Amino acid sequence: MHDAQAHLIQYWVDVIAKSELPAITSTAKMLDKFNNDDKSSLPKLSKAILHDQALASCLLKVANSVQHLSVNKVSTVSRASVVLGIQAVKNICLTSRLVEGLLANKDLDVHVHQQLTQSMANSFHAGLLAKMMAPQYAEDTQEELYLAAMLYRIGETAFWGVGGDSAKSLATFVDTTPAIFQKKCHKELGGDFTQLSGELAKTWSLSDLLLKALDQPQSRTIEVQIIYFADKLSNCIANPTGSVEEFQQLLSDIAKITGLNIRQLTAKIEIIREQASKLLTSYGAKALIEHIKPLPKAKDFNDIAHKVLKYNPNKESEVLTACMQMNKLLRTTTDFSTYIQATLQATAGIFAFEQCTFFMMVDDKSAMKARFSFDINSQPIEYNRKFNLIKSMNIFSHVMNTDQAVLINDKQAKQWYQYITGEIADYIGSGAVLIMPVKVGHKAIGVITAQVFIADKVVSLSDFDHCSALIEHLNLSLTMLSHKS
Repeated sequence: MHDAQAHLIQYWVDVIAKSELPAITSTAKMLDKFNNDDKSSLPKLSKAILHDQALASCLLKVANSVQHLSVNKVSTVSRASVVLGIQAVKNICLTSRLVEGLLANKDLDVHVHQQLTQSMANSFHAGLLAKMMAPQYAEDTQEELYLAAMLYRIGETAFWGVGGDSAKSLATFVDTTPAIFQKKCHKELGGDFTQLSGELAKTWSLSDLLLKALDQPQSRTIEVQIIYFADKLSNCIANPTGSVEEFQQLLSDIAKITGLNIRQLTAKIEIIREQASKLLTSYGAKALIEHIKPLPKAKDFNDIAHKVLKYNPNKESEVLTACMQMNKLLRTTTDFSTYIQATLQATAGIFAFEQCTFFMMVDDKSAMKARFSFDINSQPIEYNRKFNLIKSMNIFSHVMNTDQAVLINDKQAKQWYQYITGEIADYIGSGAVLIMPVKVGHKAIGVITAQVFIADKVVSLSDFDHCSALIEHLNLSLTMLSHKS
């Protein structure tokens, strides 16, 4: 991140954490003093909460609305702490402060207020969904997942609450394309909402799991996947975009994690919606209830850009078919370009990438130049682009040197920092890209890239694996072809 951008992000962190929401900051610091694993912390925490009448009152209301508690009413803070556990009590306190602090501003622009309340509702819903997705985990871990999912978009939520004219200006771009909205975010924030969330999480000493989820959203760990899916589900329910097929795939992915079938999962989600309404009442946030909606139906979906990374249940068989067609080519042609173009067409068609390009290394190995390119409809397009390989180490040279395909859903992730030059950052834009080495034997001759330009579209690890397998078959075919020549 450039110094100017980092300075602007830090400015908003200071505004949110110190100037406008001091109660959240002080509460977060107070809660951080009490060890989750130390039973002796319970009475100390209870005593600290008793000094804050608003927190104590909210804790009791929430404790008595939690369904799994005994029928006996919880009437003391100490009893609530024992029954709920220290992690749950801390989460309730922090949630209470967040709701109280973020809803305190009554003079917001109507469009900003709409974004604030919707973002708060989505985040609260995501937290509850994350707990629901982890029935096999201990309660403390469930509470950690709740907090991480609820605070995953804290940067966005807090910005709407305290952003003033900048928030008002950004709100007018909400209905534009994701790429345009992201560009406006960078102008107003110096970065994106994820970066702001990460800096706030560090400032408030929030959980390591939250920081990992923000820093490594593509991690394969089940906990990070739960946070990612909970956040995505809550936002899909609130704003059904894309296609119904994509939503069904999301439910299918979540069902695998939970061990439920789709019917059981949808029933659980409806129960969570009912619980959310009761809990929001206890938190004094009835205004958010209307934003937590039932599961969308097919007619609710907005099919803008539905073709991009569309849900295709036959991807695996179509990849196999593409490989078989390549095998047939081995009997009819020795033209390398025919194999590469067929692979590009198959990749674009099967996975609905917006652009698939083969970059070939020039003779002196100083640069890579676009040779063939195809669009989302598998049609050839004129595309002239060249990248230098000599002046600096970049992602293309890294892929060829390591002989490893890469998936970049977030070009600002730390793992890519040293490989993303200015011209490559411009090439990737706000979207995602796969970069896969093309080889003849052990010799790299270039790379194939598969791109998505829509900012909120993420390439799945499954698609990454299938694409990589297809390119590996291309490499095998080119190697066999070279032995015939």
